[in-house]
Amino acid sequence: MQAKATPVLRDIVLIGGGHSHVGVLHMFAMKPIPGVRLTVICTDTDTPYSGMLPGYIAGHYDFDEVHIDLRRLAEFAGARYYRDEVVGIDRAERKVICRQRPPVAYDALSINIGSTPRLDQVPGAAEHAVPVKPIRRFNERWLALFERVRAHLGATTIAVVGAGAAGVELTLAMQYRLRNELVALGRDPDELRFHLFSAEAQILPTHNASVRRAFESVLATRGVVMHLAAEVARVDAGCLQTRGGESLAADEIVWVTQAGGAAWLADTGLALDDSGFIRVNDFLQSETDPLVFAAGDCASMRGQRLEKAGVFAVRMGRPLAENLRRTVTRQELVRYRPQQRWLALISTGDRHAVASRGALYARGDWIWRWKDWIDRRFMRKFTELTPMAMERRVEPEAVPLAPEEQMQAISAVAMRCGGCGAKVGASVLSRALASVQPIERDDVLIGLHAPDDAAVVRVPAGKAMVHTVDFFRAFIDDPWTFGRIAANHSLGDIFAMGAEAQSATAIATVPPGLEAKVEDIVLQMMSGAVSVLNEAGCALVGGHTGEGSELALGFAINGLIDERLTGVLTKGGMRPGDALILTKPIGTGTLFAAHKLLKARGRWIDAALESMQVSNRAAMPVLLAHGATACTDLTGFGLLGHLVEMTRPSGVDAELDLAALPLLDGAAECVAAGVLSSLQPANLRLRRALKNQEEALGHPNYPLLFDPQTAGGLLATLPAAQVDACLAALRAAGYPQAVRIGRIVQQGEALEPITLIF
Repeated sequence: MQAKATPVLRDIVLIGGGHSHVGVLHMFAMKPIPGVRLTVICTDTDTPYSGMLPGYIAGHYDFDEVHIDLRRLAEFAGARYYRDEVVGIDRAERKVICRQRPPVAYDALSINIGSTPRLDQVPGAAEHAVPVKPIRRFNERWLALFERVRAHLGATTIAVVGAGAAGVELTLAMQYRLRNELVALGRDPDELRFHLFSAEAQILPTHNASVRRAFESVLATRGVVMHLAAEVARVDAGCLQTRGGESLAADEIVWVTQAGGAAWLADTGLALDDSGFIRVNDFLQSETDPLVFAAGDCASMRGQRLEKAGVFAVRMGRPLAENLRRTVTRQELVRYRPQQRWLALISTGDRHAVASRGALYARGDWIWRWKDWIDRRFMRKFTELTPMAMERRVEPEAVPLAPEEQMQAISAVAMRCGGCGAKVGASVLSRALASVQPIERDDVLIGLHAPDDAAVVRVPAGKAMVHTVDFFRAFIDDPWTFGRIAANHSLGDIFAMGAEAQSATAIATVPPGLEAKVEDIVLQMMSGAVSVLNEAGCALVGGHTGEGSELALGFAINGLIDERLTGVLTKGGMRPGDALILTKPIGTGTLFAAHKLLKARGRWIDAALESMQVSNRAAMPVLLAHGATACTDLTGFGLLGHLVEMTRPSGVDAELDLAALPLLDGAAECVAAGVLSSLQPANLRLRRALKNQEEALGHPNYPLLFDPQTAGGLLATLPAAQVDACLAALRAAGYPQAVRIGRIVQQGEALEPITLIF
């Protein structure tokens, strides 16, 4: 994470990745403000575009065609992406409360989280119905329903509750897809029976009579039974009942109605309407707090009754971006004026659609093609991203600052002192670390919160000390996650030798800036790191923090091991006949190189970050219990580099199965696209250790032998007879991709110790 030319002066935080916020990100990417930083907090990296979701359900689009990659878009916009769940807002302190990390500070805040099903208002609905909202999580529910229908032999009855545009469109899309699936399975598509329930006396109540008649005809032709003026009052397992006394046995019940605001909004003190949505004025600004904005389905406009439709969320994006910009630059806000009539293009499941706008009505295959063209054009704005995709234009206005902030800003960009003058201020550090709580150990006599010139730890009787140090710069714009990975990476050497982590001393560099912003980065980063150290039983006892051009973090770790070296695993213990295993997948180097080039999918990066936060601690007891003979952790030298470090002192050769290598999602695609880590060329020099590299050059996994890893897994050998039991135990311990990747053989030529098989 490189320091910006201008220090961060204001923070805009976006909660949620809805249609309005993706527009805000794109607009700030094209027109950033120096000194203003965006942070997006969202639980789901892939955010669906509602306009194309029925087409995805019907099978006309694949997953990536209808989802916006929020992590990639944030990278394009220069925004921080925090994958976390928001559970509240502290408006007095201007902080967003997250489930996992410390509170996130804001100067302006926007909420675009859609709506949440109010299933609790109908007895049994929460337990027995499949809700469509929140839309960002519907895919997993749809796939589960899809598989249940495929596996259900005989007739299947599906009830859809809610007959607005979303309910009608979803019903027809599901029916189209599922009938085609049954035909493909050689089954009778008429096994499917669909029922549509409307609480109103008609379907599509917000559309004109011609549109309603058209869909009534389509639904009737396709055998969908319509239940009008039939408000569902109760849901039981396999059955629903209406307020009028009607009862229907149903195998699946899909809920497309009665959505409201997220439950946590009730505790924010913001003004909410009767459905729990945030009340906003004409500037999309909360009626309660001028620093809080809301858009999309979660917003309720004063004096306007807007349909919960994606068209409004999309149109809100531009005025929302402008008002966030104007809020942090202290300018007059602009009004959002919603259109009185809007165009709705509603598909009928197949490649056919109906156009509705006020009294306008039209239908045909050409309407679907028109809709498809509009939707694809919209999505291209958020998918066709490259580092050179735009010329960034800078706002002419400077961010207004209070006198004290002006002095801090001048200090932040002035020529920096060296030596101890480059240390982060004591007050900033003390405030940031005050809420960081390392675990307490009896053998730590003087530690972090009893500050002295140095920490003092006791070496227990019968124990020997194990020392290691690691340090690297941030590779993601999320200091909390970076802190966790840096700590996990630094602990790797301790665990690889079979030792217990005792204490850690941190060394960090932080880009200069306003005190409050520097304090927040230190707090986020060290909180993440301490959460991992505490899990490992390792006490943070001190450290040093200084200013630098880039955020970076490392640790000197002390560990304990039996002084007789019982249970110590070194790199040099390999024996001929041993099996070679790897506990975690590889590919972090190429993935994060691709991420910086906007060539990696966000979900690949999500999975890589999750893997990098998996500790090697639990793997070591399993390896020792199954007779492991040698071990190391995979880091910057890559798989081949670390394997050579093991074979040479062991006096053995190795056979490595390229096809067996466990890979992180997307790693193969990234190397196939020619995206390699900057450290790859240095690691490539070790190819001289390969016996048959010319034959292996064409194998897709070959480049990944040289891919540098961060917080990688353990590379270990053990007796071949123990492999199956060991791998089963590793998978049970939380290493699902642990696998045998080769074997150890008698030494041959010294410069060619590694043979590749594939």
